[in-house]
Amino acid sequence: MSTGRFVAVDLGATSGRVMLADVGPGTLEMRQMNRFANDPVYLWNGRRTAMHWDLPGLFGNICTGLAEASRVAPDVTSVGVDSWAVDYGLLRDGKLLGLPYNYRDARCALGADAVHETLPQERIHARNGLQFMAFNTMFQLAADKLEGLLDLADTALLVPDLIGYWLTGRTATERTNASTTGLLGVDGTWDTELESILGLPGGLFPELAEPGAELGTVLPDLAGRVGFGTGLRVTTVASHDTASAVVAIPMDAASAAYVSCGTWALVGVELGAPVMSADARTANFTNEVGADGRIRFLRNVMGLWLLSESVRHWERDGSRVDLPVLLEQAAACPPPADVFDGDDPRFVEPGDIPGRITAWYDERGLPAPASRPEMARAIIESLAAGFARGVEQSAALTGVPVETVHLVGGGAKNRLLCQLVANRVDKPVVAGPVEATAIGNVLLQARAHGLLHGDLDDLRGTMATTLPTERFEPRRAPAGRV
Repeated sequence: MSTGRFVAVDLGATSGRVMLADVGPGTLEMRQMNRFANDPVYLWNGRRTAMHWDLPGLFGNICTGLAEASRVAPDVTSVGVDSWAVDYGLLRDGKLLGLPYNYRDARCALGADAVHETLPQERIHARNGLQFMAFNTMFQLAADKLEGLLDLADTALLVPDLIGYWLTGRTATERTNASTTGLLGVDGTWDTELESILGLPGGLFPELAEPGAELGTVLPDLAGRVGFGTGLRVTTVASHDTASAVVAIPMDAASAAYVSCGTWALVGVELGAPVMSADARTANFTNEVGADGRIRFLRNVMGLWLLSESVRHWERDGSRVDLPVLLEQAAACPPPADVFDGDDPRFVEPGDIPGRITAWYDERGLPAPASRPEMARAIIESLAAGFARGVEQSAALTGVPVETVHLVGGGAKNRLLCQLVANRVDKPVVAGPVEATAIGNVLLQARAHGLLHGDLDDLRGTMATTLPTERFEPRRAPAGRV
């Protein structure tokens, strides 16, 4: 058999999708089975209104996608699941204790403060090599401890592992996503000493699983409900969505940087070993594990959240914003006199993002965008500036001679953004594939089941001609100042 059929379940922080793929050497065809929103759920907990994820609702949408896949292609070999990082569900005796918290919930800062009272960030970085983000799993667990939730739980499952558990009844913690928790040491093992120092219970997370391992088969009753017979396998992939996306980037890692741009943007390079220098820590870069043990040395910066949340705010009055038209209008606007700092903490929580951007400019006595197209232009210019800064820093911190920047994910559809990044880094930007995460997901499944062979470089080389990309050459000097 030269080709096989695989399903990618790809959950992003604002939307999810179930994709059916036909994969083989030099062959890749992706078809969308279901696409759905992933909106936070706000629940009163007796003290405040907290942000959660509707994981059961997402699972229902996944099952709808699987049912459609079974109708189109009953001969699917396996399913792989990836998602955004850091969030998790707490279980006891196999049962979910409540809807998982959303990483944007205000409790994260309390958890980070509690951890730092015990251990300063520089000592944490020396153990796990991660950048400081207040919503990292270890800080969320510290917040759980403050609430007494850890006294109730015997297991924690990261989001894709929780979906895998509901599909198969089996538990594991996939390595690439485990590396975002803060509890995995740079030696690749769970840091039980760190758990003890922080007063966290040991053994919450199950054993580590590598991308490409077989988790199990879909439970018979579930397989029957979605139209598959028994024997449909679930294969672990690089379950942190960025790790799967990087698999599908048609790049030469020795001379390229990447931007995986969705709700967040992850900007960096691929290495063979972590960079643990003080300069890397000060610059807030992180060492996350990729497929095949590669290191994704990157910085997590603001992504398209600013634009999507602005649109959400504008549509609160019942009107509809036509995003393609808005982007055309933004492209016709002059660039702002200054770009704003997209990583300002004020932009993390949902709400009136345009108002907060205006306040950022007002506080500095700078002219703020006066219309929606001008606001969109300021957002895109500021994102491009942040991406360019991340590319330049990653090159300086690692010595990688960056000649090309690859931009994948939803941001690859934004031609203005791609061009502005090329202008600011003064290097070509190769945009695409847009569905890099789902593609990387199915490539790893296909390799695990013997249809593709070799390491990441081999996979990229084999599939390079099948991956849709567009090249943007730098045109002019950037406008605006950081």
